Amino acid sequence: MTQPVEPPHVPVMLAETLDYLNIRPDGAYVDCTAGAGGHSEAIARQLNQGRLLALDRDPNAVALAAERLAPFPTATVVHADYREVAKAVAESGLGLLDGVLIDAGVSSMQLDTASRGFSFQADGPLDMRMDPTQGLSALEMLEAMTQDDIAAMLRAYGDIRPAGRIARVIRERADAGTLVTTGDLASAVSEALDLGGKRAEETRAVFQAVRIAVNDELRGLADALASAAPLLRPGGRLVVIAFHSGEDRVAKLALRELARVRRELHPDGRVKQTHPPLLKVLTPSPVAPSPGELRTNPRSKSARMRAAERTEALAPQE
Repeated sequence: MTQPVEPPHVPVMLAETLDYLNIRPDGAYVDCTAGAGGHSEAIARQLNQGRLLALDRDPNAVALAAERLAPFPTATVVHADYREVAKAVAESGLGLLDGVLIDAGVSSMQLDTASRGFSFQADGPLDMRMDPTQGLSALEMLEAMTQDDIAAMLRAYGDIRPAGRIARVIRERADAGTLVTTGDLASAVSEALDLGGKRAEETRAVFQAVRIAVNDELRGLADALASAAPLLRPGGRLVVIAFHSGEDRVAKLALRELARVRRELHPDGRVKQTHPPLLKVLTPSPVAPSPGELRTNPRSKSARMRAAERTEALAPQE
């Protein structure tokens, strides 16, 4: 008898996710960020004739999700970036979708694996790539950046005020060949600032900013949302979970834009065609974890959920 797979993390806002996805047993769903398969398994359990496509850019996550979803013949796991959701859906033959989930940001298992280089709490190689087979590592990226580029990145993705001082020390260490591990980056932050009690908070913000830049996360999230919305059938749901203000801002603006009437203009400014909104926003304000979840899973504290529904398909109006 096959032993159940023990998940290395708890899926965030699971009840709310299933509620907003409004699962149909015969529906078609995509989990764009399968991780260890927590959300995916919960969706798969509610399907009978339906299908689930689970994507992840992290090969380790793909292996874990595939093992966890093996008992569910309706589920398929694919190694793909969520920016490639349209391609993945087309190749799967899934057709129009009843729901898409995006659980953005870094996963608990990535943070807890020192060799991946995401966390400052354990020393490891300065990597931070969600897909270790693609792109530059954090070290390679920082070595290629100027001091001004590093400072701009820290301000943009970490909202770090003393970004200039931190950037200077990072650049000096990179030039000296002493920026190799996550411990080296954390030490650079400590050297740059007299942090006192805020050391962990500021270091976490620096690691977050570098990780977002390495994985191009904010642009990737915007691209994924724009790609996913047209794949939904009328009444289909799009749910996104963000873990910091930058992600949530991207989600809010993307859903707001997709919920607007679009107008094509003639060169003289006259309206050529009017396109109805693709989506109707279901969450005017982001949904936060329940008090009970915060007690049992403190890592859910920063999670914020937004959801939208595909509107009825209407032809453009002349």
